[in-house]
Amino acid sequence: MSYMSPAYIPQTAFDSSWTALAGRYSLFLYREAGWESNQIHKGVPVLFIPGNAGSFKQVRSIASSAARQYFPRPYDASFEFKSRGAKPLDVFAVEFNEDLSAFHGPTLESQIAYTSRAIDFILSMYTPNTSIIIMGHSMGGVVATSLLPSEKISTVITMSTPHTLPPARFDQRIDKIYAHNREILAHDPTPIVSLCGGATDMMIPSESCILLPTNGRDAPFRRTVFSSALEGAWTGVGHREMVWCHQVRWRVARAALELSAAQSLSERSTILDRWLRDGHNLPPVSSDGTSIHDNYEALPAGMHIVLKQPTGSRSYLLPIPSTKSSTSHRFTLFVSKGSIPPVSPQNPNSLRVSVGICAKSPGSSADVLFECEALHPVTHKLIPNPVPGRVFPVPQEGSDESEGVVLFEVDVPVEASEKWIAVTIETARGEGWVVGGFSGDDVHVNDVRMAGMLFGNSFVGLTNPNALRTVVKFPKLLSNTLVVYRLTPQYTETSCKDALMPPLLMHTSHPSETHYFPLTFYHDHRVLLHTHGQAPYVPSTSNASNGLEFVIYSSGNSVCSSSLSGFHLSIDWLATLGRWPPRYFTTIACWAVAIVSVILFHLFDATENDHTALVPSPQQSLITFCRQSLPKLLFASYVIALIPFPPEYFIGTGGNFTLAALAPFLVLLATSLVCTSWLLLVAIMWPLAKITPIFIGRQREEILSARRSTLVSMCFIFVLVFFFIPWQVAYLCCWIIHLHNSASSGPLVAAEAAQTMPAEPVAIPLLRRDGDENEAHDANSQEMTSPRSTRQSPASHQKSSNVNQSMHLLLLMTWLLPLAAPVLVVWVRTLATAGLTTPFDGDHFFLNIAPFLVLVDFASWTNGPIFKKQRRVPHLMFERDFA
Repeated sequence: MSYMSPAYIPQTAFDSSWTALAGRYSLFLYREAGWESNQIHKGVPVLFIPGNAGSFKQVRSIASSAARQYFPRPYDASFEFKSRGAKPLDVFAVEFNEDLSAFHGPTLESQIAYTSRAIDFILSMYTPNTSIIIMGHSMGGVVATSLLPSEKISTVITMSTPHTLPPARFDQRIDKIYAHNREILAHDPTPIVSLCGGATDMMIPSESCILLPTNGRDAPFRRTVFSSALEGAWTGVGHREMVWCHQVRWRVARAALELSAAQSLSERSTILDRWLRDGHNLPPVSSDGTSIHDNYEALPAGMHIVLKQPTGSRSYLLPIPSTKSSTSHRFTLFVSKGSIPPVSPQNPNSLRVSVGICAKSPGSSADVLFECEALHPVTHKLIPNPVPGRVFPVPQEGSDESEGVVLFEVDVPVEASEKWIAVTIETARGEGWVVGGFSGDDVHVNDVRMAGMLFGNSFVGLTNPNALRTVVKFPKLLSNTLVVYRLTPQYTETSCKDALMPPLLMHTSHPSETHYFPLTFYHDHRVLLHTHGQAPYVPSTSNASNGLEFVIYSSGNSVCSSSLSGFHLSIDWLATLGRWPPRYFTTIACWAVAIVSVILFHLFDATENDHTALVPSPQQSLITFCRQSLPKLLFASYVIALIPFPPEYFIGTGGNFTLAALAPFLVLLATSLVCTSWLLLVAIMWPLAKITPIFIGRQREEILSARRSTLVSMCFIFVLVFFFIPWQVAYLCCWIIHLHNSASSGPLVAAEAAQTMPAEPVAIPLLRRDGDENEAHDANSQEMTSPRSTRQSPASHQKSSNVNQSMHLLLLMTWLLPLAAPVLVVWVRTLATAGLTTPFDGDHFFLNIAPFLVLVDFASWTNGPIFKKQRRVPHLMFERDFA
């Protein structure tokens, strides 16, 4: 958690003379009360843009951190910043009245227009050529990206922003905004960093937060940083928590402060890479090389460096082993509470370590001289060192960056076997520790397949559990966001409390996503391995769609008496099933509409073949669909899922064989939801049907007069839609009316059938043929004595069919509601906050609602079928008439 003393200063000068949206939105300047003056510093302007249903007050955490870093004491600027020409931040924030921008394209466009004018207003208070830093949270990041290209914007930092896929795909106007942003992300030179929360973010799938990579020498700067890999955070962060999590907010604030002194794009990129590091991009290597002290120690081959609380300055030489089993050796070094420049915790101790490769000088005398040069590492970053016996990360507290360990890894070629790796300790004062050595070929490859993981697990035994570095690979397993694995470590029954660094699992599932899990005996939480690199409906940002790989780091057995003997790997089905609904809820809603459409198609086909047959009820249609059509759809969906479509089509798995079974599962789920929705409709209509018989007579008298005003009523509704209300509101009213009519039509038809039913048996004479007088007389006599009370009159038969057709129409209109519901929520929310100032462009097209108005009105009074297929020209064609 983070704490602050906020003060918000409204910018009243930003009024209607600047933008027509000034009455709807507003602009504020943040100040840390009692810490800095309320006057604009003339420093670097920063604009914070909140997201869907967000508030301008969300800026307080980042702005407070920036103020307290620049002013370590009230009103007293830090010498570190002033000496380098860094300026304080003037942090502004726009207030959108918690608009629901994720569901409505015009609302998002209004926010873009207002923010663009807000930037003009802010920069008017600064010297010419001043640029602004933009920060966006959630959909605010989409707004920020839409402001580009612009020379007024120097850098964009987004937090938990769905860049590649809208969170709710019900409005095609949002798709147009996203298409525009994709072009910007691919070509605009403005540096953009996207911070993602990972699996902890429950509001958006974090795979949509990943920026697509750009290639080429002149490619724009794009970085995706997961909070689980962010140095000093090392954990997933929730959607809203992204703006106030201290381990994230202080680094975002520090990056903005450092950007105040940047003059070029390359400088801005370097600053962003330094302060928002996840370890995937290597820091620059010093060109000064390295040297060894006269006080050095040559270690025997195969020995590790283990230094606890070192003091003074000393060099250690490790001979590079020679072997024919591999082309290179991996040297691994850990440094705690110190630094391997330029990587270190934020406040390192005096311990400073450098690494180089050395060889004897030619013609050296007895006093051996060495020539050394710097090494280019393959890994150089800060990793966590969880405390044994404690949960990692600590709930409500997280990790402390000072507990981090600097990891340095380098591949040394075998041909350098006559050389040494030099580890030089400088200015050590008895703090921290250093562990290093060659890792060897500790690589475990398991060939288990997905079929073997579906109903079981796989065990991996570690031959050298105390190695500094152990690599485990599962090349035939699927690495996809739809599958979550569970790892259960197995230990010996000994203690490991005094370990410098207990076993730590590092799972790198994507070039921007890394997760750390302590594998200590006291760590009893589930170890879940998940990824966001490969996901449905998202373009692939990684070439590795298959294969699971992770690395286990440890300080070795010289400081720990216990060992990790191995682990079990299985699929965590509870977590796996939890990943599916957020990624397929739009698909399920669309497929449910398709299923209802298929049922209606079968209904039309049945009435065409037999015009006199009673139209089945929706319940009977659903039973018939489940028995006849559903098995065919399940098989067809599975076959189609095997076709390698692009990721934006069908279920978005690109024809993956393992994930193809998701298609019939989604069909079953959509079918069950359709059946459930019909049961809910029946439950809603039941009380309406009980009340209706009381008003049957009144409805009969009013129905004729109501038909005369139908045209006038529809014209009035069209005018309302065209000028005042969105068509979705009219659709909701139309659905409510049809719900009432469908509920009331059943009792009405039953009452009319009872009134028209004959009280006594009715004789129906039969036709008489010559020679059959006796048979005809006997049949006629039998017919006269048999009651006909079980038959309906033709009018009642037709009305019953009409009721069932109305019920089918109600089911279809119910499943079309999700397409209109988001805009309805936005409209109601906006009315409550901003009145009728909201432009709903594109939602006033009355022809969208006209067919349903006509159809619902016709269904309320017609005595004939609602849907009828008539044969106009029997020998030529069939033509379908829709009322």
